[in-house]
Amino acid sequence: MKAAGGGQVQKRRHWQKACIGRISQPMKDTGAQGGLAFLKMHGAGNDFVIIDSRGRNSMITPALARVLGDRNRGVGFDQLAEIRDAQDADFALDFWNSDGSRAGACGNASRCVASLIMDQTGKDRVQFRTSRGNLCAERRADGQISVNMGAPQLDWAEVPLAGDTDTLHLPIAGDPVAVGMGNPHCVFFLPDADAVDLPRQGLAMEHHPLFPEATNVEFASLTGPDRLRMRVWERGAGITLACGSGACATAVAAHRRGLTGRHVTLDLDGGTLEIDWREDGVWMTGPTALVFEGHLSQDFLNRHA
Repeated sequence: MKAAGGGQVQKRRHWQKACIGRISQPMKDTGAQGGLAFLKMHGAGNDFVIIDSRGRNSMITPALARVLGDRNRGVGFDQLAEIRDAQDADFALDFWNSDGSRAGACGNASRCVASLIMDQTGKDRVQFRTSRGNLCAERRADGQISVNMGAPQLDWAEVPLAGDTDTLHLPIAGDPVAVGMGNPHCVFFLPDADAVDLPRQGLAMEHHPLFPEATNVEFASLTGPDRLRMRVWERGAGITLACGSGACATAVAAHRRGLTGRHVTLDLDGGTLEIDWREDGVWMTGPTALVFEGHLSQDFLNRHA
């Protein structure tokens, strides 16, 4: 019998051999017809468009991000990740929401891009720059990708909140917790996360006046020792199947409330993520998947740039 995860590792090795030296090139090689190449990936159902802008100026504008995020008129995504050059790291990442706004952090997209770069370079550990600073990711023996999302932001001014407030007990019905992970999160704990009216309650909380930059909203329930069920409404995207920074924020909030230890498993609508709050930061581990390669036509770009 093969060891658990052996099939995944074998597939990764096959993919790595096929992709070394060719991942970035097809994404930038538009050919005579012009246009722009991209990849579609997901991590636990949290789906992304990946565009490689290394070696050239940024290609993304709010208008282009918005139309690309449209699942009927564009490609559709929860977030868009643009790979950029970095002098002090293996690469840099910029994130965009499907409404055309910038996203400060995106853990699952970070894991997806890190997997690509590791396949390209043959490395099992990479460092990358985000708006939070330099972060790192590594590949586990079972093929899953772990990313260090950095230390959580627990002070009200760092989240940020509108005023001096106890982040462990917000003055909001439901007694939520505020956590910053490079973006703001409002975490509710309740008996049954599946019973929440997510479209109504998520939208209502996203633009609560206590959060001047708006907020991601998580609803979680304890389902076992160090195990949580979580659902999420993402700022600028709405309901998504998973949210990496949200899973990190929820695990941090659960530990601060005394509900769990520092190593937590979260079951989301799109899959399972492992969170480990260590001394050097909050580590998130989970699967990644490359779905397809695509090409945006020059006509599409001309109309929406």
